[in-house]
Amino acid sequence: MQISSNHPASGISAPPSLRPPLTLGRQLLLRKDVETLQADAGHGSGGGTMRRTLGVLQLTMISVGATLGTGIFVVLGSSVPMAGPAVWISFTIAGIAALLSALSYAEMAGAVPVSGSSYSYTYATMGEGLAWICGWCLLLEYGVSVAAIAVGAGEYVNELAGVFQLDLPATLTNPPGADGGLFNVPAVLVVALAMVLLMRGAKESATVNTVLVFVKILVLLFFVVIAFSAFQTGNFAPLLPMGTAGVSAAAARLFFSYIGFDAASTAGEEAVNPQRDLPRAIIASMIIVTVLYILVAIAAVGAKDWQWFVGKEAALVQVLEEITGQAWVALVFSVGAVVAIISIVITVLYGQTRVLVAMSRDGMVPRIFGKLNPRTGTPVVNTLITGGIIMVTAGLVPLGELADATSIGTLFAFSLVSLSVIYLRRNRPDLPRTFRVPLYPVTPILAVAGCVFLMANLGGTTWTVFGLWMALGAVAYLSYGRRRSTAAASYAQDRRHPARQAPPPPSTKRDGKRI
Repeated sequence: MQISSNHPASGISAPPSLRPPLTLGRQLLLRKDVETLQADAGHGSGGGTMRRTLGVLQLTMISVGATLGTGIFVVLGSSVPMAGPAVWISFTIAGIAALLSALSYAEMAGAVPVSGSSYSYTYATMGEGLAWICGWCLLLEYGVSVAAIAVGAGEYVNELAGVFQLDLPATLTNPPGADGGLFNVPAVLVVALAMVLLMRGAKESATVNTVLVFVKILVLLFFVVIAFSAFQTGNFAPLLPMGTAGVSAAAARLFFSYIGFDAASTAGEEAVNPQRDLPRAIIASMIIVTVLYILVAIAAVGAKDWQWFVGKEAALVQVLEEITGQAWVALVFSVGAVVAIISIVITVLYGQTRVLVAMSRDGMVPRIFGKLNPRTGTPVVNTLITGGIIMVTAGLVPLGELADATSIGTLFAFSLVSLSVIYLRRNRPDLPRTFRVPLYPVTPILAVAGCVFLMANLGGTTWTVFGLWMALGAVAYLSYGRRRSTAAASYAQDRRHPARQAPPPPSTKRDGKRI
């Protein structure tokens, strides 16, 4: 393994025989170079190899599936009163802000096509310390968010049952402490279904996810068509009743409806042509989601005066019920919501297991998380452990505001990826790239600034939960990751046996001069 450091003064960049002992400070700066990351790609730390079976369509649907969630079914009711008829402008602003980060992900995914996503990108650019923090954030983002989404399955399954005049007991559709709940059976079943699909193989689960994504896209297009039948241009006057401040406030809230586009970057080791297809998938998913959101917003406000949305949580369903006068509309949207939940759980659980595979290869988590099934090429044990924890969490724990803590972790990871783009442009201009961020360095700088701004505006409870998670992560790293780091082991071995280092490449001469 080739290792290096951000700072030559640390001594890590010195010849192996002259390198000082590896202190904690030096270890936090150890980097795993891009070539080593690519050489390790596809191999599990506990044996087995991944299979490259995913094309650009499946990769795009992974990101769309993780992004296009139940939020759009309910978020409009709380956003329209903030922005008025200009809510579609808020969606556009939020989409552009998310696109800035997505462009950085597209460049990094094309240059470093591995499963670790932002964790691996950070390891290659900013060192083991920040990589661990990024990976720890991803575990929070994926684990809590997928559990929180699965918890909503009980509510929508209840709505489906109500269409058929069935009344499911609250004890089996809610977690403890929520409306008489005892155990959220639908949430557990949704996670179990995702686990089974993921263990069968990446291609099989991606195919199912693609079908589910098309279903929820059709449900949203169904809403757009019906809503446009009652469209009234007068509903857009005045366009800015709450002023530009209202539009900005709504955009900040709506930004989180775009989180998930990075899911495709976790499939770098199972994509058929990752350098070409990953950037395409990430950007295409952002375009698809943004266009859908804007269409839904324009159609909804065109069908109903913006003040009608005040206090409406399930606004889309109520819009259609008032337009059509038919109760079966609730059935259509309940099906769409359940499909959205299943799709998100599949794609986010997929992303978490692949990040754990990468972290396991680096010694940051136990090797069992990197063991791949020789027949399917999937991390079966990893999926069972991760899915099992999420099932228990979704079934028994009312998450509440805990889910909001994922926002900080996500924004932090986004910032590190944009900084990674800047680092590699400056330090590895020779690195092959299939996509380059336009308007560099303005774009990644704006992406970092936007993420920092949104992080600063999150609530105190969210920051408290995030701080506790980071403290737990520090304990985990110092007690396990630091001692088992493969980069640290390589550093120690090279220091003891400098002769094992690969010799420098032979110099060439031109006109008798060394070049």
